[in-house]
Amino acid sequence: MKKALLMAAALLLAPMAAMAADYKEGVHYTVINDGPETAKPEITEFFSFYCPHCFNFSKTVVPKIEANLPEGVAFNQSHVEFIGRDMGVEMSRAFAVAQQLNVEKKMDAALFTAIHDKRQQFTRPDDIRAIFIANGVDGKAYDAAASSFMVNAQMSKMKRDTENAKISGVPTLVVNGKYRVETSSIKSYDELIDIAFYLTSMNKK
Repeated sequence: MKKALLMAAALLLAPMAAMAADYKEGVHYTVINDGPETAKPEITEFFSFYCPHCFNFSKTVVPKIEANLPEGVAFNQSHVEFIGRDMGVEMSRAFAVAQQLNVEKKMDAALFTAIHDKRQQFTRPDDIRAIFIANGVDGKAYDAAASSFMVNAQMSKMKRDTENAKISGVPTLVVNGKYRVETSSIKSYDELIDIAFYLTSMNKK
């Protein structure tokens, strides 16, 4: 009985292994630099609050990634500046502020909802500040974080990482700081996740 169960399990796993072996550089993923990978495996989602696909991704795909991350793999997010004109930069600041104040889950949802469900127009930094205050963030705490060295440093890093990964559209996943998953070749978000998880093991080979 035990032998039969082991054989059945092997047969179930075989198609998955074959599928992973079929993931090819230049088709399913692109190597974005010649340097080393990150010290620890990680998946980074590049996104924009202004992107409707990112809004859907945040509700349907991100929870799946976070719930099923392989052991030892980190999940990060990086906001891009190139959508939303000047306010794209301010939304990157808002994302960094939310992380510094440990309210990213609440504020990410609030900003996405304000833009895509409520159709709110953001035309100046104070519009973003008002959303934070409306969601329980102290105004002085927001102001201090928004002008802090840590937030400015994080914004610079996100911009640099976006440029280094040659991100031209979002949402996009980058794995181990070296592999960009190519969405043009995938048939579903589940496949996107599978490719990303497969690539996290690349620095173990």
